[in-house]
Amino acid sequence: MYMLIDFFMPFLGSLILIIFVMIGVAFLTLLERKVLGYIQIRKGPNKVGFIGIPQPFSDAIKLFTKEQIYPFMSNYLVYYLSPIFSLFLSLLCWLCIPYFIKLFSFNLGVLFFLCCLSMGVYSLMIAGWSSNSNYALLGGLRAVAQTISYEVSLALILLSLIFLVGGYNFFYFLFFQLNIWFMFLCFPLSMIWFCTSLAETNRTPFDFAEGESELVSGFNVEYSSGGFALIFLAEYASILFMSLLFSVFFLGSNLYMFSFFLKLSFISFMFIWVRGTLPRYRYDKLMFLAWKSFLPFSLNYLMFMIGFKILIL
Repeated sequence: MYMLIDFFMPFLGSLILIIFVMIGVAFLTLLERKVLGYIQIRKGPNKVGFIGIPQPFSDAIKLFTKEQIYPFMSNYLVYYLSPIFSLFLSLLCWLCIPYFIKLFSFNLGVLFFLCCLSMGVYSLMIAGWSSNSNYALLGGLRAVAQTISYEVSLALILLSLIFLVGGYNFFYFLFFQLNIWFMFLCFPLSMIWFCTSLAETNRTPFDFAEGESELVSGFNVEYSSGGFALIFLAEYASILFMSLLFSVFFLGSNLYMFSFFLKLSFISFMFIWVRGTLPRYRYDKLMFLAWKSFLPFSLNYLMFMIGFKILIL
């Protein structure tokens, strides 16, 4: 009986987590549309229900009830499965965050997160390639090059923080920031992490995978109805997760405190604010930024952290 409960409870907890992440994603899209509306001096969605609150749910119903079409020359099975794989990976990342209820106790949570992040490249690449469209393929190639480039500096920033706390468990970040946030110790690192998060989630000003002006809609150009909705959900689930990680790594967040949710909401708002403010980067400048600016800086900071740790010990 107890074995059955031990098996069933994590499953139930994961299911509840996924449902609430999906609700969070729905309202993040509403927040984005409202904020972008006010940035552009217009009203956001305000027709459906009370001040447009049920709008994300009516959008979801519209998308999932539309007819699913697919290109005749596409590699159908892979084309169909890649959005599902993309959403699965985005939701899988959420299992490693530090809950005190021990939903899943990840002693190597940071490594698990990095593995999930690097697997996300494949869904973009397969979605772009299997559509058998030149625009989609170009968008997929750009996204892969961009994600791989920025993952290097992301891993190095994480490595600096790991040297600081001395472990791969997310709980260490909570315990070590009880007196001072890491944002005060490593302010430049936190800013680079934020920029790299924008690049990893393919958001403005780094949204080259979906460059409308030159690639129609990028890697998801051939997707409609449910497939497009799943890609959309995966992107916004990643944004929420990256905001959560910023809060855990740099803002000393205890998941049981209300302030944690305020921090997470503020970082998510920053993603939207950047989209409403900055134009898209040029592609060669994006690569220059990754390899010539962020990478040397992250490496220098890593050396500094190693020296700092040796000095303390």
